[in-house]
Amino acid sequence: MPAVPPQPGPVAPAPQAPPPAVAPERAPARRTAFAEGFDQVRAAATTEPGRLRIIGAALALLVVLFGAVTAWQTNDRAAAADDVLHKSQPLSSAAADIYRYLADANTAASSGFLAGGQETATSRELYEKDIDLAAAGLVRAASNSDPDSPAARTVAELNTLLPEYKGLVERARTYNRQGFPVGGAYLRYANEKMQEEMLPKAQNLYTSENQRLRADYGDATPYPWAAIGLGVLALAGLAWAQHRNYRRTNRVLNHGLVAATATATVVLLWLVVGHTVARAGLNDSYDHGVLSLNVLHDARIASLKARGNENLTLVARGAETVVKKNARGEDVTYDAYDYDFDKDMDTLGKGLAQASKLADDSSGKQPVTAAEGNMAVWKQRHTAAREQDDNGNYEEALKRVIGPKGATGECFDSVDDNLAKALTHEEAEFRRSAGDGLGAMTGLPVGAAVLAVLGAAGAVLGIGRRLSEYR
Repeated sequence: MPAVPPQPGPVAPAPQAPPPAVAPERAPARRTAFAEGFDQVRAAATTEPGRLRIIGAALALLVVLFGAVTAWQTNDRAAAADDVLHKSQPLSSAAADIYRYLADANTAASSGFLAGGQETATSRELYEKDIDLAAAGLVRAASNSDPDSPAARTVAELNTLLPEYKGLVERARTYNRQGFPVGGAYLRYANEKMQEEMLPKAQNLYTSENQRLRADYGDATPYPWAAIGLGVLALAGLAWAQHRNYRRTNRVLNHGLVAATATATVVLLWLVVGHTVARAGLNDSYDHGVLSLNVLHDARIASLKARGNENLTLVARGAETVVKKNARGEDVTYDAYDYDFDKDMDTLGKGLAQASKLADDSSGKQPVTAAEGNMAVWKQRHTAAREQDDNGNYEEALKRVIGPKGATGECFDSVDDNLAKALTHEEAEFRRSAGDGLGAMTGLPVGAAVLAVLGAAGAVLGIGRRLSEYR
């Protein structure tokens, strides 16, 4: 058989590209809890029960927040008022007493020196008593001062200077009893240490305590505007909720919301009225107590300094002078201590005049008026004593200053006694007014917190009553 030619085979199909890979489907991104919660709240707000739940929660939160802020702010102000009454003002008076004791000790030392060997036991005891009281006052000031504070450093410096001063006075006394003129130099040196180092530091301590007192007043008297604003907002929210309830149900009252409104109203009225009364009492204690006490303390200190300078005028006997210009511009030489005496008496006169204006009743004005009369006599007797000393009659001048009768010492004692009476009266006035101010805030922080909780409970119960109608 003839050969069959080779036949072509089947055509191989062209290679095809592999199908594209299908990306796996991604899981939807997880939403945050806040977003989910917001969606739930939004969904709930589309129904009346959901809206009621939101309104009830908002009202309860608002009332509780009002009570919390009220308790916080009134507690701070009550604490500051308590500090004014029991801490900062007593410490301010104690600092003034330290100054007075130091100045009085210096005056007693100079009076005893003038008496020489005839120094009385009373004069000596007065000096020792003043030194002891000043030391005790420094101990109290140290215990009430913050560590590393300027007041603490001042107290430490005064504690160092006090024994140095006392040592100088004892040396002056010893040499004076022996008849050595160097005793006068030691006394002048002791006076210089007192006037230029110790009393300025005591004045700084007094100033710092007064600043603390003013700061406490500044914390106690401002109105609690945040609490008042939240109270008004809470009442507005409760009124809106009740009006909304009335429009939807025609029911005039909802017992729970009415109870919440009543408690919020009581807290707000208590807050406003109580703080207004407290503020008035504290302001009155400052205007008619603290200001008068400060003026009287300054006047008493001026009288003590004047008495000390009057004594030192006779101790120095012209050894210390100062040159000042007179009204015509001419240089005039004055006895240094007598010149300071005149300045101190001017300060005393201005202080007594201001204290008389600040006194708001006859009991406070009477001792100040008496002190002004004593001061006028003191000036007259001092002028007479200076005339005797300038004429060379030292013994007569000494008698007119420290003598048993008709001396300037009687006038000084009368001024000091009357100022002490005025200070006692003004101290009582301060305590009465500040106590009234503090008493007006008594119970307000706790009462506001309790009433706020009750008000929040009333709001929740009132809304819950409406929700029960949908079940």
